[in-house]
Amino acid sequence: MIKYLGSKRRLVSVLGDLYERSGSKSALDMFTGTTRVAQELKRRGAYVTAIDSARYSFVFANCHIVTEASLADQAEIQEILNYLAAKPGIKGYFTDTFCHESRFFQPFNGEKIDAIREAVSAEFSGSKYHDILLTSLIYAADKVDSTVGLQMAYIKEWAPRSYKPLKLEIPELFAGSGRALRGDACQLVNNLDSVDFAYLDPPYNQHSYYTNYHIWETLVAWDRPERYGIACKREDAKSEANKSVFNSSTKMPQALASLVGALSAKVIVLSYNNEAWVSLDELVAMCSHLESVQVLAFDSRRYVGAKIGIYNPQGAKVGSVSHLRNLEYLVLAGEKEVIEYMTTPYEDKKVDFGSVSVAG
Repeated sequence: MIKYLGSKRRLVSVLGDLYERSGSKSALDMFTGTTRVAQELKRRGAYVTAIDSARYSFVFANCHIVTEASLADQAEIQEILNYLAAKPGIKGYFTDTFCHESRFFQPFNGEKIDAIREAVSAEFSGSKYHDILLTSLIYAADKVDSTVGLQMAYIKEWAPRSYKPLKLEIPELFAGSGRALRGDACQLVNNLDSVDFAYLDPPYNQHSYYTNYHIWETLVAWDRPERYGIACKREDAKSEANKSVFNSSTKMPQALASLVGALSAKVIVLSYNNEAWVSLDELVAMCSHLESVQVLAFDSRRYVGAKIGIYNPQGAKVGSVSHLRNLEYLVLAGEKEVIEYMTTPYEDKKVDFGSVSVAG
């Protein structure tokens, strides 16, 4: 799993438990990102619909959520990965852009990425394993990058992991099937079937995932885009079409409220934190059209960049972080008896509405 801003790694087991206690059979992961939560829900037996606007998220969802493990020949996949790993490196767009113009990867790894990605495109574009191979490549690249977890900047000195050779591995696959959709959540929601359990983890601030993870976007699109800035971001990142309403402090609250209101689900679980734009009372109000609302709060370490420090676009450390922990909220809404049963094991995590100060 890649390093990712807003990752719910520490809450995955809780979300899985909540899903099981809800008695649900189907689930929706509306802002799936790395698909970490969607994977857990699938592991727990859900038929999952995973949605995101990012190209790489769609690839991850096709790999982990859509793929039925029993129909994927792992020996065959490993044979293909071995074949790709043996490809001699080539100096292509990826190496020029992300190893020389910028310093996200060591050139020897960049050349391997160029060679492997070209081979995937040329030889496996119609293969049922195409997105599994791309997922493997992205995971491998993430383990040898030289960043603090975001692709807005790279570290001034090479990170120790960047010296390691790229290693392709089979991504984890799960029993069962699911569905992957790519697009704007606000546009897709009106055409979705009703689900038992809907999970929403919208962006919390002004930072766009399109630019935070622009390298993965380019690696999937493989379109050799024009780039700008020291980080060699995609030129189309400037386009309004690639800007999310959820990265706007003025537009996001209404967009989220409309999205929650349009969902057809027996249970809604909305994830947010106390550093975001919407107050806890506002989040509760968004879910109040359902019979019962309960809030759980979990103390959590902030994203990896907070621990490492603040860096400028040149990769130099320029500041310190004020705090390393925050509160992660789960707002649960649905039938009263169901919500009470879901939250019974978490009595010590329950929050009285209005009792917590939420940063604006």
